[in-house]
Amino acid sequence: MRRVLALALVSVAARAQADTLIDNVNGLTLSEFGQLSRFKGLIIGEDGRVVRLLSGDEPQWIDQGKKAKKSERYKPAFPNVTFRVDGKGRTLIPGLIDGHGHVMGLGGALLLLDLSSTDTLAQAQAAIAAHAADHANRKWILGRGWNQERWGLGRFPTAAELDAAIADRPAWLERVDGHAGWANSAALAAAGITAKTPDPEGGRIERDAAGRPTGVLVDAAMALVNKIVPPFTPKERDLAFAMAQDALLSSGVTAIADMGTSVDDWQVFRRAGDSKRLKLRIFSYADGLEPLLSVAGGEPTPWLYEDRLRMGGVKFLLDGALGSRGAWLKADYADKPGTRGLQFMEDTKLRNMMSRAALDGYQIAVHAIGDAANAQALDAYAELAPTYNGDRRWRIEHAQIIDPNDLPRFARQGVIASMQPVHQTSDRLMAEARLGPGRLAGAYAWKSLARSGAKLAFGTDVPVESPDPFAGLAAAISRQDEKSEPAGGWTPLERLTFEEAFAAYTSGAAYASFAEGKVGRLTPGLRADFLLIDRDPSNASAAELRKTVLFETWVGGQPVWVRK
Repeated sequence: MRRVLALALVSVAARAQADTLIDNVNGLTLSEFGQLSRFKGLIIGEDGRVVRLLSGDEPQWIDQGKKAKKSERYKPAFPNVTFRVDGKGRTLIPGLIDGHGHVMGLGGALLLLDLSSTDTLAQAQAAIAAHAADHANRKWILGRGWNQERWGLGRFPTAAELDAAIADRPAWLERVDGHAGWANSAALAAAGITAKTPDPEGGRIERDAAGRPTGVLVDAAMALVNKIVPPFTPKERDLAFAMAQDALLSSGVTAIADMGTSVDDWQVFRRAGDSKRLKLRIFSYADGLEPLLSVAGGEPTPWLYEDRLRMGGVKFLLDGALGSRGAWLKADYADKPGTRGLQFMEDTKLRNMMSRAALDGYQIAVHAIGDAANAQALDAYAELAPTYNGDRRWRIEHAQIIDPNDLPRFARQGVIASMQPVHQTSDRLMAEARLGPGRLAGAYAWKSLARSGAKLAFGTDVPVESPDPFAGLAAAISRQDEKSEPAGGWTPLERLTFEEAFAAYTSGAAYASFAEGKVGRLTPGLRADFLLIDRDPSNASAAELRKTVLFETWVGGQPVWVRK
């Protein structure tokens, strides 16, 4: 007979010190060599780490032989297991890791007006007007998610068009990629932005033929308004984090690389950890040198809260985004001759900042979307490498448009390509317009990078995209969107195998944040972070992957989200 106590899931979280068996599962993980490995059960130790994977053929009892006392002849095969959870035949996979996202950006988006689902300017104006009416007590109307490309506008929206929805107080709405903001006339006036206001370094004020601001501020110019926007209170920030954490865990994300952590963000994470509200794992990258040195001082922080939080690196911005034509290109934009985007930092400044961070052992990540920005990052890493040798794991975030001649440099220089598969499906038509058909060979080139030997880490750039990692897996193996377009996939030679995409969302993303000794696979000694889902993703089509149903999310051997 089986001497393992069955216990309801809700009771597991409050158990005394004991091992837990989860069996009757279709287990799937990756070996250290990136090969799919299957199992039928999982034993979790009292410390929340994996003790053993079970094949399903293990005996329940061990016969100690006839010399043993009759009452002691048989003993349990797993004597430390006190609790059993029936997996109900579901598929169990490692927790998925978002290799690049913005935790508090997601939380803020959930608190404010979200325009990401609007398909026309008129829809957006109606949503803004309704939101303003519902929040008559707010001094500013704030939100995000607009996309003039999705609206088919062919241009940026204007302050006058925003005035038509809300004119009695300032309104400030960030573009979906966070690289442009849309202000109404009241916001422009509050910020003192006029025709005489110069473009800041690394930014651009959109203007009419007479030089007057039209209402959209790109990249560094956004600071002109951001600096006067009323900040969230600490309680609002804590609420925003709680909402973001729930959204991520309910999507199957158990860990995230937070790209651009401010001091205020770090304080929110610490408050959550101190009060035992931190369930998600956050690999923190400071938003530049100032917050890095304020938080971490002279070296990366230790792993805190049972490996749930660490600031080990810093992110620098080299350019903007394609949608706002801020991505820095080697040649002119095909749909706007005469402009090549924005270079945020000249080479000497970039190298000095990188050196300052590398000197104290911090990992460096740089945002680079355009081919000129990617080349600048690769050049800088090549120059730093002889001085700051060892296991540095330099990162380039997004790496969307790469000169084909620069692709082999990632592997050769040991640079990790931290990419977001859903950006390709979202940006496809825009990328074609911005670049023209002759410059797409190095665009979203996952397979080319993988084939060259480069390390890949996948994420979503949430809240730019949905935090759903299964949509990212689907895009990675198909190069198609949720409508299965285009037929056959966009530049289909860049499709990945499931194993490659799965690795980029698990072991690859963990490696990219020096966390491969903590999470990323299910193997003895690593943290028991996993999901229970309704299908085997390894043999699912892209369309089927998008329909994946998540039942439970576990972090550190504890259930942290359960479908109701």
